[in-house]
Amino acid sequence: MTASRSTSERCARLAGALLGAAWLLGPLAASAQTPLYGYVDGHGVAHLAQQPLDTRFEPLLRERGDSRVRVPGKSIDRGSLLTWLEFAPEVKSLMPLMRQAAESSGLDVELLKAVIAVESGFRADQVSPAGAIGLMQLMPAAGERYATRGERAAAPVETLLRDPRHNLTIGSRMLADLWRRTGSIDAALAAWNAGEGRVRKAGNRVPDIAETRAHVHLVLELYWSLLQSSQSQRARSLRFASGSSVAHPE
Repeated sequence: MTASRSTSERCARLAGALLGAAWLLGPLAASAQTPLYGYVDGHGVAHLAQQPLDTRFEPLLRERGDSRVRVPGKSIDRGSLLTWLEFAPEVKSLMPLMRQAAESSGLDVELLKAVIAVESGFRADQVSPAGAIGLMQLMPAAGERYATRGERAAAPVETLLRDPRHNLTIGSRMLADLWRRTGSIDAALAAWNAGEGRVRKAGNRVPDIAETRAHVHLVLELYWSLLQSSQSQRARSLRFASGSSVAHPE
Protein backbone atom coordinates (compact mmCIF):
# COMPACT_ATOMS: atom_id res chain seq x y z
CA MET A 1 0.00 0.00 0.00
CA THR A 2 1.15 3.53 -0.60
CA ALA A 3 1.46 6.23 2.01
CA SER A 4 -0.95 8.42 0.02
CA ARG A 5 -3.94 6.39 1.16
CA SER A 6 -5.56 7.60 4.38
CA THR A 7 -5.54 5.45 7.51
CA SER A 8 -9.34 5.15 7.46
CA GLU A 9 -9.35 3.98 3.84
CA ARG A 10 -6.60 1.43 4.47
CA CYS A 11 -8.45 0.11 7.53
CA ALA A 12 -11.78 -0.05 5.70
CA ARG A 13 -10.30 -1.88 2.72
CA LEU A 14 -8.46 -4.35 4.92
CA ALA A 15 -11.55 -4.89 7.05
CA GLY A 16 -13.46 -5.73 3.88
CA ALA A 17 -10.85 -8.33 2.99
CA LEU A 18 -11.04 -9.77 6.50
CA LEU A 19 -14.81 -10.02 6.29
CA GLY A 20 -14.44 -11.82 2.99
CA ALA A 21 -11.80 -14.17 4.36
CA ALA A 22 -14.02 -15.07 7.30
CA TRP A 23 -16.91 -15.71 4.91
CA LEU A 24 -14.68 -17.97 2.81
CA LEU A 25 -13.91 -20.05 5.87
CA GLY A 26 -17.57 -20.31 6.82
CA PRO A 27 -18.59 -23.17 4.49
CA LEU A 28 -15.68 -25.25 5.73
CA ALA A 29 -16.99 -25.12 9.27
CA ALA A 30 -20.19 -26.75 8.10
CA SER A 31 -18.44 -29.60 6.35
CA ALA A 32 -17.52 -32.75 8.24
CA GLN A 33 -15.36 -33.68 5.25
CA THR A 34 -12.79 -30.91 5.79
CA PRO A 35 -11.22 -31.04 9.28
CA LEU A 36 -8.44 -28.60 10.11
CA TYR A 37 -6.23 -28.40 13.19
CA GLY A 38 -3.47 -26.06 14.22
CA TYR A 39 -1.52 -24.14 16.83
CA VAL A 40 0.96 -21.26 17.06
CA ASP A 41 4.32 -22.21 18.59
CA GLY A 42 6.53 -20.14 20.86
CA HIS A 43 8.26 -18.56 17.89
CA GLY A 44 4.96 -17.38 16.44
CA VAL A 45 4.86 -19.93 13.60
CA ALA A 46 1.41 -21.22 12.68
CA HIS A 47 1.18 -24.99 12.15
CA LEU A 48 -1.80 -26.41 10.22
CA ALA A 49 -2.81 -30.00 9.53
CA GLN A 50 -5.89 -32.00 8.54
CA GLN A 51 -5.49 -34.17 11.64
CA PRO A 52 -4.12 -33.56 15.16
CA LEU A 53 -0.50 -34.69 14.79
CA ASP A 54 0.08 -34.31 18.54
CA THR A 55 -1.56 -32.78 21.60
CA ARG A 56 -0.64 -29.22 20.58
CA PHE A 57 -3.02 -29.26 17.61
CA GLU A 58 -6.50 -27.96 18.36
CA PRO A 59 -9.51 -28.08 16.02
CA LEU A 60 -9.88 -24.89 14.01
CA LEU A 61 -13.14 -25.91 12.38
CA ARG A 62 -15.39 -27.07 15.15
CA GLU A 63 -18.89 -28.50 15.28
CA ARG A 64 -20.79 -29.17 12.10
CA GLY A 65 -22.92 -26.16 11.26
CA ASP A 66 -21.03 -23.86 13.62
CA SER A 67 -20.06 -20.73 11.67
CA ARG A 68 -17.52 -19.66 14.29
CA VAL A 69 -14.11 -20.57 12.92
CA ARG A 70 -10.91 -20.55 14.96
CA VAL A 71 -7.62 -20.11 13.18
CA PRO A 72 -4.14 -19.99 14.71
CA GLY A 73 -3.40 -16.49 16.00
CA LYS A 74 -7.09 -15.78 16.63
CA SER A 75 -8.80 -15.47 20.03
CA ILE A 76 -6.50 -17.05 22.66
CA ASP A 77 -3.37 -17.32 20.52
CA ARG A 78 -3.65 -13.96 18.80
CA GLY A 79 -2.98 -11.87 21.87
CA SER A 80 0.15 -13.74 22.82
CA LEU A 81 1.40 -13.61 19.24
CA LEU A 82 0.87 -9.84 19.04
CA THR A 83 2.63 -9.39 22.39
CA TRP A 84 5.55 -11.47 21.16
CA LEU A 85 5.77 -9.40 17.97
CA GLU A 86 5.88 -6.20 20.03
CA PHE A 87 8.71 -7.24 22.34
CA ALA A 88 10.74 -9.98 20.62
CA PRO A 89 14.33 -8.80 20.02
CA GLU A 90 14.53 -10.64 16.70
CA VAL A 91 11.53 -8.67 15.46
CA LYS A 92 12.95 -5.35 16.64
CA SER A 93 16.34 -6.05 15.04
CA LEU A 94 14.70 -6.65 11.66
CA MET A 95 12.47 -3.56 11.68
CA PRO A 96 14.92 -1.37 9.71
CA LEU A 97 15.15 -4.03 6.98
CA MET A 98 11.38 -4.49 6.94
CA ARG A 99 10.87 -0.75 6.58
CA GLN A 100 13.33 -0.62 3.68
CA ALA A 101 11.62 -3.55 1.95
CA ALA A 102 8.18 -2.02 2.52
CA GLU A 103 9.28 1.32 1.12
CA SER A 104 10.85 -0.22 -1.98
CA SER A 105 7.83 -2.42 -2.75
CA GLY A 106 5.01 -0.07 -1.75
CA LEU A 107 3.65 -2.50 0.84
CA ASP A 108 2.84 -1.77 4.47
CA VAL A 109 5.51 -2.87 6.94
CA GLU A 110 2.66 -4.34 9.02
CA LEU A 111 1.79 -6.67 6.15
CA LEU A 112 5.38 -7.87 5.86
CA LYS A 113 5.51 -8.41 9.62
CA ALA A 114 2.31 -10.48 9.52
CA VAL A 115 3.55 -12.65 6.63
CA ILE A 116 6.92 -13.27 8.30
CA ALA A 117 5.31 -14.09 11.65
CA VAL A 118 3.13 -16.75 10.06
CA GLU A 119 5.70 -18.09 7.61
CA SER A 120 8.85 -18.39 9.74
CA GLY A 121 8.35 -16.83 13.15
CA PHE A 122 11.21 -14.46 12.25
CA ARG A 123 13.75 -17.26 11.98
CA ALA A 124 16.07 -16.34 9.13
CA ASP A 125 17.58 -19.84 9.08
CA GLN A 126 14.22 -21.59 8.66
CA VAL A 127 14.04 -24.07 5.77
CA SER A 128 10.77 -25.95 5.22
CA PRO A 129 10.55 -29.63 4.22
CA ALA A 130 9.50 -28.40 0.75
CA GLY A 131 12.63 -26.25 0.48
CA ALA A 132 11.21 -22.79 1.24
CA ILE A 133 13.95 -20.61 2.70
CA GLY A 134 14.31 -17.82 5.22
CA LEU A 135 12.11 -15.20 6.79
CA MET A 136 9.44 -15.12 4.08
CA GLN A 137 9.84 -18.81 3.19
CA LEU A 138 10.69 -18.33 -0.48
CA MET A 139 11.27 -21.19 -2.88
CA PRO A 140 14.48 -21.02 -4.96
CA ALA A 141 12.36 -20.78 -8.13
CA ALA A 142 10.71 -17.65 -6.75
CA GLY A 143 14.12 -16.27 -5.91
CA GLU A 144 15.27 -16.85 -9.48
CA ARG A 145 12.22 -15.05 -10.78
CA TYR A 146 12.21 -12.03 -8.49
CA ALA A 147 15.89 -11.43 -7.78
CA THR A 148 17.46 -8.84 -10.04
CA ARG A 149 20.25 -9.72 -12.45
CA GLY A 150 22.71 -7.94 -10.19
CA GLU A 151 21.53 -9.85 -7.13
CA ARG A 152 21.81 -13.18 -8.93
CA ALA A 153 25.30 -12.27 -10.15
CA ALA A 154 26.41 -11.48 -6.61
CA ALA A 155 25.55 -14.85 -5.07
CA PRO A 156 23.60 -18.07 -5.69
CA VAL A 157 19.86 -17.62 -5.15
CA GLU A 158 19.74 -19.96 -2.15
CA THR A 159 22.49 -17.92 -0.50
CA LEU A 160 20.56 -14.72 -1.17
CA LEU A 161 17.42 -16.15 0.38
CA ARG A 162 19.27 -17.05 3.57
CA ASP A 163 20.31 -13.42 3.99
CA PRO A 164 17.57 -11.43 5.79
CA ARG A 165 18.02 -8.28 3.71
CA HIS A 166 17.78 -10.06 0.37
CA ASN A 167 15.01 -12.38 1.57
CA LEU A 168 12.88 -9.40 2.59
CA THR A 169 13.65 -7.43 -0.55
CA ILE A 170 12.92 -10.32 -2.91
CA GLY A 171 9.91 -11.50 -0.93
CA SER A 172 8.27 -8.07 -0.75
CA ARG A 173 8.90 -7.64 -4.48
CA MET A 174 7.13 -10.95 -5.11
CA LEU A 175 4.16 -10.19 -2.84
CA ALA A 176 3.64 -6.76 -4.41
CA ASP A 177 3.72 -8.33 -7.88
CA LEU A 178 1.20 -11.01 -6.88
CA TRP A 179 -1.07 -8.30 -5.50
CA ARG A 180 -0.88 -6.33 -8.76
CA ARG A 181 -1.50 -9.37 -10.94
CA THR A 182 -4.27 -11.02 -8.91
CA GLY A 183 -5.96 -7.73 -8.07
CA SER A 184 -6.51 -8.23 -4.32
CA ILE A 185 -4.55 -8.85 -1.15
CA ASP A 186 -6.49 -11.99 -0.21
CA ALA A 187 -5.87 -13.53 -3.64
CA ALA A 188 -2.19 -12.55 -3.46
CA LEU A 189 -1.79 -14.25 -0.08
CA ALA A 190 -3.58 -17.32 -1.43
CA ALA A 191 -1.19 -17.41 -4.39
CA TRP A 192 1.70 -17.10 -1.96
CA ASN A 193 0.46 -20.16 -0.05
CA ALA A 194 -1.06 -22.38 -2.74
CA GLY A 195 0.51 -21.15 -5.97
CA GLU A 196 -0.71 -18.63 -8.50
CA GLY A 197 -2.01 -21.34 -10.83
CA ARG A 198 -4.61 -22.48 -8.29
CA VAL A 199 -5.71 -18.90 -7.67
CA ARG A 200 -6.06 -18.24 -11.42
CA LYS A 201 -8.07 -21.43 -11.79
CA ALA A 202 -10.38 -20.20 -9.01
CA GLY A 203 -10.97 -16.94 -10.89
CA ASN A 204 -8.41 -14.86 -8.98
CA ARG A 205 -10.06 -15.77 -5.71
CA VAL A 206 -8.98 -17.80 -2.71
CA PRO A 207 -9.24 -21.44 -3.84
CA ASP A 208 -11.26 -24.05 -1.98
CA ILE A 209 -8.29 -25.35 0.02
CA ALA A 210 -8.79 -25.45 3.80
CA GLU A 211 -5.17 -24.70 4.72
CA THR A 212 -4.96 -21.82 2.25
CA ARG A 213 -8.18 -20.22 3.48
CA ALA A 214 -7.03 -20.47 7.09
CA HIS A 215 -3.61 -19.08 6.14
CA VAL A 216 -5.12 -16.07 4.35
CA HIS A 217 -7.49 -15.38 7.23
CA LEU A 218 -4.68 -15.53 9.79
CA VAL A 219 -2.34 -13.19 7.89
CA LEU A 220 -5.11 -10.69 7.19
CA GLU A 221 -6.30 -10.64 10.79
CA LEU A 222 -2.77 -10.25 12.11
CA TYR A 223 -2.12 -7.49 9.54
CA TRP A 224 -5.31 -5.74 10.63
CA SER A 225 -4.32 -5.89 14.31
CA LEU A 226 -0.80 -4.62 13.61
CA LEU A 227 -2.11 -1.82 11.40
CA GLN A 228 -4.57 -0.74 14.08
CA SER A 229 -1.95 -0.77 16.84
CA SER A 230 0.43 1.29 14.71
CA GLN A 231 -2.03 4.18 14.45
CA SER A 232 -2.47 6.85 17.10
CA GLN A 233 -6.24 6.78 16.58
CA ARG A 234 -8.00 3.49 16.07
CA ALA A 235 -11.00 3.14 13.81
CA ARG A 236 -14.19 3.06 15.90
CA SER A 237 -16.56 1.97 13.15
CA LEU A 238 -16.34 0.51 9.69
CA ARG A 239 -18.67 0.16 6.75
CA PHE A 240 -18.14 -3.09 4.91
CA ALA A 241 -18.49 -3.21 1.16
CA SER A 242 -19.71 -6.40 -0.48
CA GLY A 243 -17.03 -8.80 -1.71
CA SER A 244 -13.61 -9.57 -0.31
CA SER A 245 -11.30 -8.19 -2.98
CA VAL A 246 -9.06 -5.26 -2.13
CA ALA A 247 -7.68 -3.55 -5.20
CA HIS A 248 -3.97 -2.77 -5.22
CA PRO A 249 -3.28 0.98 -5.34
CA GLU A 250 -2.00 2.42 -8.58
